[in-house]
Formats: sequence, structure tokens, C-alpha cells
Amino acid sequence: MMSRSFLKKISLVDKQDWVRGSMAAVTIFLLSACSSNDWQVRALPSDIAIGAALDSEPDINLLHAIELQELPLIHIPKAVRPCCAFGNAQKVTIGPVPVPFFRYANTLAVDSVGPHAYEAGTFSYQKDAPNGSRGTENNGQMYTLQGGFIDLAHVRDTADNAIALFYHIYPKLGQVQTIKLPEEIGPRTIELSEFDLSSLSARQRWETAAAISVRLAYFMAEAHEIAQWHGYRSWAPWSETVSAYSPEDLYSNMLGAKIALALINNNLAMNKELYNQHMTQWLSATLNWLEPVSIKQTNALFDVIDGHWWDSEQPLPSKFMLLKRHYLLGDKQSPYLVPKALARSHAKWPEVQELYESQHQAHDLSLSNSVHGIDIDAIAKQKLIVSEKFTDSFKHIPAELWQDGFTQADFYKISQYNLMQDELELRQHQQLDDDTDTVTALESQ
Repeated sequence: MMSRSFLKKISLVDKQDWVRGSMAAVTIFLLSACSSNDWQVRALPSDIAIGAALDSEPDINLLHAIELQELPLIHIPKAVRPCCAFGNAQKVTIGPVPVPFFRYANTLAVDSVGPHAYEAGTFSYQKDAPNGSRGTENNGQMYTLQGGFIDLAHVRDTADNAIALFYHIYPKLGQVQTIKLPEEIGPRTIELSEFDLSSLSARQRWETAAAISVRLAYFMAEAHEIAQWHGYRSWAPWSETVSAYSPEDLYSNMLGAKIALALINNNLAMNKELYNQHMTQWLSATLNWLEPVSIKQTNALFDVIDGHWWDSEQPLPSKFMLLKRHYLLGDKQSPYLVPKALARSHAKWPEVQELYESQHQAHDLSLSNSVHGIDIDAIAKQKLIVSEKFTDSFKHIPAELWQDGFTQADFYKISQYNLMQDELELRQHQQLDDDTDTVTALESQ
């Protein structure tokens, strides 16, 4: 996924160390001059919880009968993090003009992943533990043997959205509620219906709110993929169609949702500092569990799939730099692992051969639509309205599917129409390239 601050990750060849050092100094200065937009949620014990605590044999479930103070209400993050196009060391153009000597550097090793910062935006400078050192998030992509390519910005964005949604949803759980989300291709909201929770224990209510929140946060990521395809730009001069339906995006988003669910249910997100530090630790542990490879091997695997999954000859932000897209939206996501046969046929095989010495199974992820007998999608919907500016991009899709707005129930159908349109455009693009090559060959004779 690309965003408005793509130059954050572009490094000047032969001057990378100087650029990085300068940016780090600027970052520290800017952040030291800014005040902290902190948040903290306090849990007030109910009479039931106090009674249970004072009982000779406290009921653990009753101890969870707490009330969260509504204020300050955590705002929904306004923008996604600035990272990352699929591939490595891509060429870059701004408008019709190629940028000489620049390559888009966006791969990293697991030990280079920095501490998490809630709604980090372009810059962050956080501690990784209470007594730890400070650093930036250092987002990018890495390959893992069980999870394929992982985009760290997507992991972090969905986790942040899940935490924010939880603290909106839990205090009013079971009540009618509308949560306004940042616009992309038009207004969008989360609509929560009334439902009966009288049979749920305090702990079950907490778990219900958590499950609803992470599922909705994941669907926000699906909506973002659709928005990018239909022309949404977070930075006006830079097209994001190259990033729409990128093969690693939604698996990475769901990974963030799964981590957030664990943090919420373990009470590890009651304030921003606590959340940031535990998100840092859980993210690192999760990546290691998925078996990350070295940065050299990640780059080699990107070379292996060059011309198959992406095209290094196409400069950013050309839509057809990305050749393989993932249109299978839904609450079950499977990662794409680089096939051994493809790697073996490439000149970089000696660099990645050891990764294939033992068989590795792709680790699938899923988010349940049911929690304690409640059908989440029946009571929690994300609704999107298409603004006039973007209606032309929906002309290939039946009007009844989107004209009056659509929800997550329609995301998959819309993605399939986009798939058909992409297949048509890609054939036209490849034919144009073939014609251009023919003309060039004739002129050189």
C-alpha cells in the first residue's frame, strides 16, 4: 500500500546513511517540540465487582463488571501510515518525469522493526519497553515462511483502529450507535444496532465488544483497498491504484486485528503508553512466530517474483507495476508463499535455497462473525457512500450494488467486478508494451 508520504522511504543511492542520519535528527527535534496527544481510559468498578472482590471466594467473572469512563474518547486514526509498495528498489516517477538515482527502499529485517506508536503517521519516536530505548517504527515489508510477505504499516494501522473502535463500542454496547469514520471515496460510518446482552456476563460483554471492534477494523482495511482502486489519494499528486488489492495487504491487516484482539482481552491497552509497549512486544513475537527471513533473502525473493507478481520495469506509481492482486475479500485470509519451483528457476536460488530445505505450511487467519451467540454482521455494519467525484470509477459495476451506498456485505462482489476490469486493462497494457517493443525493434534496424 502506498500513501502520501512515499518519499519517507525513498533513499538516495550511495547516500543512504547520510539521509537516514539527517532524518533521524530532524525527527527527534520535531517531536521534542510537540506536545503529546495522549489518551488514558480508567475503569471504574461496579457494585457487583466490589461485592465479588470482598467475597470470601471471589467470582472471577464478576470481577470483570467494570465501567469505562467515556471521556476522553479516543478518536479514530485519521490516516494510514506511509508505507509500502509491493516489490523492492522500485523506480519512481513524479508525473511524467522519472526521478534519477532514486529507488524505493522498503524491505527490512525483523530485528530492525521499531517500537509501535498509536496513530504514528509519518514520524514516531517511542519506547519499546518501560525502561527501553526510543526509536521510530521503521515500517516496511519482510518475508516470513508461514505468512508470506508482511506489510508492517498495515498490521499497525488495523491494530490502532481496533483499539479506538473498542473504546467507542464498549461503553454503549447493545445500544444504537453511529461512529463516523474518516472519508476516503465519500462519507463512511459504522452503524451499530440495538441487541440484547442481558444474558452475558461482564467478561462476555468485554469479549463481545472486542470481537466486534477487531472485525470492523479489518473491514475498514477492506474498504481502503476498494477506495484505492477507485481513485482515493491521500496525497493528491500520487496515484494509489498501484497498491489496491496488493497480495500482502489484507493478510497483514488481519494479523493486526488478531494481535489487537489479544491485547484488548488481556487488558493491555488501557492507555496509549501501555498499548504501544505491548503492541511492540506482540508484533515482534508474532513476526518471529511466522519465521521471518533475512532482509537479503526478502530482497532475493522479490527478485524471484519480478515479472510474475510485480514488474520492476514499471516505475511507481504505475498501476501495472503490480501484476498479482488479491481480490478474495472476506474474514478468512491465506498468505501467498513464493513457490519453490519459481525460486529454483531464478538466478537468486543460491541465496534462498536454505528456505526450502524443509516444507513450510502457510498459516491461514480468520475472524469469527459469531461471539457468545451474537451475529456480529447483523448488528454492526460499515456503510460507505460514493461521492460524485468517484462515481465514474464505478461505471463497470451494477448501480444497484453501490449507488445508494454499500456495506461490508458488498465488498467481495465489488472486488470481483474490479478484478474483471483489471484483467481487461492489464491485457490492454501488455498489448501496448508489445507494440512499443515492436516499434523500437524496427527503428533500431
